Amino acid sequence: MTQDERYPVGSFKYDGDVSRNAIDRSVDAIESLPARLRESIARLDEAQMNTPYREGGWTPRHVVHHVADSHMNAYVRCKLALTEDAPTAKPYDEALWANMADVKTVPVETSLSLLDALHERWVAMLRAMPDADYERGYIHPDHNRLVPLREVVALYAWHGRHHTAHITSLRDRNGWA
Repeated sequence: MTQDERYPVGSFKYDGDVSRNAIDRSVDAIESLPARLRESIARLDEAQMNTPYREGGWTPRHVVHHVADSHMNAYVRCKLALTEDAPTAKPYDEALWANMADVKTVPVETSLSLLDALHERWVAMLRAMPDADYERGYIHPDHNRLVPLREVVALYAWHGRHHTAHITSLRDRNGWA
C-alpha cells in the first residue's frame, strides 16, 4: 500500500476525547513542535530546502514558514475564544501566504525562532486554562460551527506532526541523512 504523500500521518480526525489526559497529550505535542520541526530540517542544504515534498507540493522552506503563519493564527484565535463569546475566526488563504515574498527571502530560522517564542506563550496559556475553558471556542466560517478549544489543540497537535512528516518523509524517500 502506497502512503499518501499529502497526508503522511493520515488526515485529521477529532476523536472527541474530552479528557484532561487527551488535552495534555495535545499540548505536549504543540510544545515539542518547534524542536521537532527544527530537527526535521537539520543538515538540509539549500537545494534540499527548495525540493517539494511531493509533485505540486510545498518545499521544506514553505512548510516551516507555513507552520509559523498557521500557528500564529491559531494562537490569536485561541486568545479571542478565551476573551470573547464565540468569535468568528478570520480565514486566510494559506496558499497565497505561502507564496509571499517573505517566504522566499527570509531564512527559515526566523520562523523557527518565532515558533519557539510563540509556542512558549501558547503552551503557558494552554496549561493554565481550567478544563471549562477548553469548551470555549470560535466559529470558523468554513465549518459553520463552534470549534471548541479542546478540538483546536488536537488539530494543531496533528498539524505539527503532519507538516514535520512532510519533511521527514521527503528526507527518507531521498536518502538524505
